[in-house]
Amino acid sequence: MNSDMIQLTDAAAARVKALLAESDPPAQGLRISVSPRGCSGMSYSMEYAAEKGPHDEVIEQKGVTVFVDPLATMFILGTELDYVEDKLQSGFVFNNPNEKGRCGCGESFHV
Repeated sequence: MNSDMIQLTDAAAARVKALLAESDPPAQGLRISVSPRGCSGMSYSMEYAAEKGPHDEVIEQKGVTVFVDPLATMFILGTELDYVEDKLQSGFVFNNPNEKGRCGCGESFHV
């Protein structure tokens, strides 16, 4: 377990707990991956995970289990996952020190 890979803020952990409590079918945790797409080249992806994948990194923090796809580990090392709500939008935010830039819409990044 690599606790330095990703850190969850209290707000992110609370939101993940709420989502997992409502998931149907039940999920064991949240899986984070990175895929090639978007204007800048890479995009974060999150999905419910029924079980640990064969090579997933397992992060357990603040009562939440996060599985990190092995292909994403080098891109998200040291990242903070936050959950932000304001008057116009709400969502998860990746604060990634490895990012060198983002596209104008904020949906993709490059390292």
